[in-house]
Amino acid sequence: MLLSCVALTAHAQKSTDSLAKKKIQVVDSIVGAQISGDFPKVVVATNVKDTVIYSLEDIAKARRIDSLWLNELKRTGRFEEMYGTMLSETYEPIDYEELPTEILKERLEALNARTPFNVEYNPALESVIKGYLKNRRRTMARLMALSDYYFPLFEETLDKHNLPLELKYLAIVESALDPRAQSPVGAKGLWQFMFATGKIFGLDVNSYVDERNDPIMATEAASAYLKSLYKSLQDWDLALAAYNSGPGNVAKALRRAGGYTNYWNIRHHLPRETAGYLPAFLATMYIFEYAEEHGFKSEGPMYPYIATDTVHVKKMITLEQVSKVTQVDLGELEFLNPSYKLGIIPVIKDEIYVLRLPVEAMGKFVANEDAIYSFAEEELNEREKPLPKFFENSDRIRYRVRSGDFLGKIANRYGVSVSKIKRWNNLRSDRLRVGQRLTIYPRKPGGGANNTGNSVVKQGGEKTYTVKNGDSLWSIAQKFPGVSVDKIKKWNDISGNKLKPGMKLKIHKG
Repeated sequence: MLLSCVALTAHAQKSTDSLAKKKIQVVDSIVGAQISGDFPKVVVATNVKDTVIYSLEDIAKARRIDSLWLNELKRTGRFEEMYGTMLSETYEPIDYEELPTEILKERLEALNARTPFNVEYNPALESVIKGYLKNRRRTMARLMALSDYYFPLFEETLDKHNLPLELKYLAIVESALDPRAQSPVGAKGLWQFMFATGKIFGLDVNSYVDERNDPIMATEAASAYLKSLYKSLQDWDLALAAYNSGPGNVAKALRRAGGYTNYWNIRHHLPRETAGYLPAFLATMYIFEYAEEHGFKSEGPMYPYIATDTVHVKKMITLEQVSKVTQVDLGELEFLNPSYKLGIIPVIKDEIYVLRLPVEAMGKFVANEDAIYSFAEEELNEREKPLPKFFENSDRIRYRVRSGDFLGKIANRYGVSVSKIKRWNNLRSDRLRVGQRLTIYPRKPGGGANNTGNSVVKQGGEKTYTVKNGDSLWSIAQKFPGVSVDKIKKWNDISGNKLKPGMKLKIHKG
């Protein structure tokens, strides 16, 4: 099925032609309708305003596997590991018999011949390479899995700007391929832009959207910035150092070095992080280029970048609502759409915001846009306050982390997303410790993934459901296996879609 998806979505790989416009080239395409047999059937109750029902049983198992893949990647803490490694690197000799020094020298020489970077052997670089191979194999394997998704995007953009394709490895050093990564000084995204630098290169930030976290736009901006640095410095090693710590720090290091211009000769005059920056970049390049020789095999991706597509969002919608109607895991949607800070895709005059979906879900979304937007609009209108006010909700709990807990498990229990728990508690990584207290604003009363609250009273083969504030016919139907909106309306002699809190609904066994 993925091969069909790839073939049909090659047209979706269009980058921004004008950075000044700052927005993605939008591709509105109905790809699902062109394929027969690959996708599950779509059943739409077109006469019901707030109802979109999908039959996706045939891909449920695959979705569970994909979700496990995603959760594992999100729990690695790889950004903190990469950042900490650069600060704490000692460059002491490391014993790693699987890579003799002479073989490393030969491979670095071969690598140097096919790249414009200065890939020359020295003991410090050997120490970093062997340290990664000996102590960071699992992290490097996971980075390779993520690279299968991101590298095609990076390479396409770098090639368009006539930049060395090896610059794709820079994003690993900068962010460990975490699009939501944030450094202690406030740099964000795959390419770690500071707020001011991001603005200079066309990356907007507002209450809903941070374009520094958008993979396409941030890659465009990084390409423009790197091109300008190389034009000024005429040396890729120095350009990378300037990208990390700013041109001013490189200029000071050159002055203090007394005439030396080679990166390795001025390194001790650079900030500590920058001193470890180029060795980390070259070590990463070596390991990726010789991955097979060192026994690395990619663990992913869930789907290649080319098997995703974008659609221009016409009405405000949340990623949670998109997850409901497409049955794409919320974690996957957050992975594919990392620039939406609150999990909300806004509609703002003169701005273009897009939703990225796996291609298997895109056709269904586009074919049923009106019904989906109607559902989203009605659900949003039923809430007393705009969605951002949700974070000021006083109905919060304090959760104590238990043994075996992880963020995904806790998020599922209370019906919220992992990213929200991290924002509420100012967490920079996914790591938890037993006894840690977390503030949570639950969507599911009392917790529990299948909890329907205390509003159901069993009476023989029939149940009575008491409508709560925020309920819709569609959301109630989802609480009971085999129950549809049409059935609820038939059982309760309802002709419209409006519900009032406190209304009693008859629910029969599915």
